[in-house]
Amino acid sequence: MLDTATTPQSTVRRGRLEHCTAMPVARYSPPRNGRNCYRCQRLLKSILELPAQVYLMTSTSHRLLLAITCAAILCLAGAVAADNGQLSACNHLLAERERLACYDSISGFSDRAPVRDAPARSSLIDEAWAFGPEAERYPLSYYRPNYLLFARYTDKVNQEPFSPLFEAAASDQELKDVEARFQLSFKGRVWATDDLRWGLWLAYTQQSQWQIYSEDISRPFRETNYEPELIVSFRPDVELGTFNWRLLNFGFVHQSNGRSQALSRSWDRLYTEIGVERDDFALLARACYRIPEDSSDDDNPDINRYMGYGDLTGIYKWRDHSFSLMGRGNWNTGKGAARLTWVTPPLLGPIRGFVQAFSGYGDSMIDYNWSQNIIGIGITVNDTL
Repeated sequence: MLDTATTPQSTVRRGRLEHCTAMPVARYSPPRNGRNCYRCQRLLKSILELPAQVYLMTSTSHRLLLAITCAAILCLAGAVAADNGQLSACNHLLAERERLACYDSISGFSDRAPVRDAPARSSLIDEAWAFGPEAERYPLSYYRPNYLLFARYTDKVNQEPFSPLFEAAASDQELKDVEARFQLSFKGRVWATDDLRWGLWLAYTQQSQWQIYSEDISRPFRETNYEPELIVSFRPDVELGTFNWRLLNFGFVHQSNGRSQALSRSWDRLYTEIGVERDDFALLARACYRIPEDSSDDDNPDINRYMGYGDLTGIYKWRDHSFSLMGRGNWNTGKGAARLTWVTPPLLGPIRGFVQAFSGYGDSMIDYNWSQNIIGIGITVNDTL
């Protein structure tokens, strides 16, 4: 022990400091929760091991202030260590929404706007066939493309069906190789299950070829086809590799041109159609069966030789453009057809540009056994999907 009576005051103070620094650095030991806790201990050690000169130079009020500051730092270090332990419990959460919710509960930000998942890519088939709980139960919508082609050029005009008419009129007039064409097509659901996966539809399509540029023969309608349908639709929702099977249809379709005698063309079919899609691409495949007719009433008994027993259509969307390619044929006869369409982005409101190219047999009912190459340009308000 130091003798305070014979020892100078400065020596006494220095001795007391040496005695204090020899004591443990701090009795406070925060939870050891990693690197942040280790840094807090180093900070506390550096504060408590202040040089003796600083302590000797401070007044009583300064010593009190220093003691309060140290106590506050000790409390803050404990809180940081505790928070670090709580935050580490959130780090293992992989889902972004759950991890952010964990952080918010610790920080107390309960009024923060929730994190919303990115909107799922819409389905081309679901939109076209009104599948899903949020869809309208009894919609009336477009079916096939509704378009007007201002001009269609063919490299081979089918004059044969109309030759008897011109001969009877003692006229040498002929059809022109450029005409207009338009199509109207709608469908409506008349029944559906509660989940809208099953539905019953009525559909109607009408297509007309108009010799509007044939002034000499009074601009007649060369051909009009009428096509009512009854369709039962179902949404399988099955994954097939990288594709999603979204459509299964069973239908009955009647198609005719409403003519009589030599110009009459018609047939009735049953068909099954499936539709699969992946991102911006959809594929529709249809198999058809022609309902037999009496030979005396059959205006076109060989139509399957040219039109085949089904068709395959691919649709691709790209930057608000739409491209489709349809192919059909009869493997036994080697006859068939292909149709390519391009729909542009909107030009004015819902109106889009429309280009259609066709090659093969069956551009219309009157031309079912006539092969030609056609290109047309016009406008449309919708695509196949």
